[in-house]
Amino acid sequence: MPATATLSSKFQISIPKAVREEQRWKAGQEFVFIPKGRGMLLMPVPELDELAGIARGATKEGYRDREDRY
Repeated sequence: MPATATLSSKFQISIPKAVREEQRWKAGQEFVFIPKGRGMLLMPVPELDELAGIARGATKEGYRDREDRY
């Protein structure tokens, strides 16, 4: 059975311990909420050092600039 949580009267949700441990989430970590249809995708905001090298090998070919727009 999937882990569940209940929205409190203060509009807070506690993330179940099993989920926190599996994802290795820590107290004080920042998250972003991304709307997906009728649901919501919860993603941790990456630290700057985690983004290093993410675009390695990317090319500028096929890139649309603001000038290409209407």
